[in-house]
Amino acid sequence: MPLTRELPAVSDSLDAYLARISRVPLLSAEAERDLALRWHRDQDLEAARQLVLGNLRFVAHIARGYRGYGLPMPDLIQEGNIGLMKAVKRFDPDIGVRLVSFAVHWIKAEIHEYILRNWRIVKVATTKAQRKLFFHLRSAKQRLGWFNHEEAEAVAQELGVPTETVLEMEARLSGQDVGLDPIGDADDRHAGAAPIHFLSAPQEVDPADIVEREDWTRATHAQLHTALEKLDTRSRDILYRRWVREPKATLHELADLHGVSAERIRQIEMTALRRLRATLDHDPY
Repeated sequence: MPLTRELPAVSDSLDAYLARISRVPLLSAEAERDLALRWHRDQDLEAARQLVLGNLRFVAHIARGYRGYGLPMPDLIQEGNIGLMKAVKRFDPDIGVRLVSFAVHWIKAEIHEYILRNWRIVKVATTKAQRKLFFHLRSAKQRLGWFNHEEAEAVAQELGVPTETVLEMEARLSGQDVGLDPIGDADDRHAGAAPIHFLSAPQEVDPADIVEREDWTRATHAQLHTALEKLDTRSRDILYRRWVREPKATLHELADLHGVSAERIRQIEMTALRRLRATLDHDPY
C-alpha cells in the first residue's frame, strides 16, 4: 500500500504536523465503513488514504504515552503511522468494530519494536516474554522504584515468568550504555580507565609483523607449487591422494592403481616428501 509519500510528513516542526492532522475531520462510523469496503473489496487506494488520514491524530495520542523512553517524538509517531497503515491493509469492515479499535495492536507493536531497537545499543529484550516484561517493568518502576522480593514475585506470577527473569530485566533497565572509548578532553580520559583498556588483544598485532607473515606465506606457497611442478606425474598423484584428498588413499589402493607394490608406493612417497622438504627448508627470501 504505497501511501507514505501522500501522507503528511512528521518533519522537524512537530507542532506544525500535529496542527495539520488535527484539521483532518474525524470519520463517522458510516463513512469509515464505506471507505473500508471500497478498500477491502476494490483495493481503492484513495479510500485507504482517507482511512489513514482520519486516524493520524489517534496515532499521535498513543505515541505521547511513550515519551518517557527518551526517543524522538516524531520517530515514535512515524513508527505508529506505519502500524496504522498495516492495520488499514488488514481491516475487514465486516468484523463489526471501528478501525481505531482494530488498529491499536498494530500501532503499539510498531512503536514497541522501534523502542526495543533504539532504546539501548545492546538489546534489552529479544524473546516475546522479555518484550512483554520490558514494557510492564518500565511502567511499574515509574510507580514503585526498585522492586523488593515480594513485588518481583508478584510481577513474575502475573506474567508467568520466573522471578529471576524479572530481577534480571530490572537490572538491564537500570544499566546504561557505556562507550568503549569515551570521548572527552585529555584530563577526563586519563582520570580513569576506559572499558576499551580492559579488552584483551592478540599478541601479534604489529602491522609490520602481519605483512611479513603474509608475505612469507605467499612465498612459501609459491615455492611449494614450484617444487610440486618438478615432480613427475605419478609422484604428484600419490602425494595428492595421500595428503590432500579426503578420504586419503591407502598404500594398497595406490599400488593397485599404479600397478606396483605397496612398498614401492611408500618409497615414491618418501622420496617426493624429501624433495619438497629440501625445497621448503630454504628461506623463500
